[in-house]
Amino acid sequence: MEQDSEVPDTVVLDGSPNVSEGVAPEQIYVQAGQHGPAGVMPQTNAVVALVLSILGLVMCSVCTAVPGLILANGALATANQYPGHPDIGMAKAAQVVAWIAIALFIVIILLYGLMGAAFLVMFSGETA
Repeated sequence: MEQDSEVPDTVVLDGSPNVSEGVAPEQIYVQAGQHGPAGVMPQTNAVVALVLSILGLVMCSVCTAVPGLILANGALATANQYPGHPDIGMAKAAQVVAWIAIALFIVIILLYGLMGAAFLVMFSGETA
């Protein structure tokens, strides 16, 4: 039995990258995902923000619309850090509803101010 005393310098296996001598192989970084531990997305207050915003629109005005807007901004900031987060749409909807409720409050206050000014102008010319 004859044995070859020559040992090849490099061994190339099927599917392995070609490595040339003197050059270190390139290191490839693989990001495991942005979902946190075990792929779970972080919780946000988007539902609470939407409920407060709707309450502000329907009955409580800025008393709940402003806190709803603050919570919606926080939920949107958290959700934007994780692409594909399910609460992005709900947080945006809470923002829009809260801004509409705040705008309606401002319009109503301006209308009351105009009505008060008209009342003063209308009855200021009369003397008792």
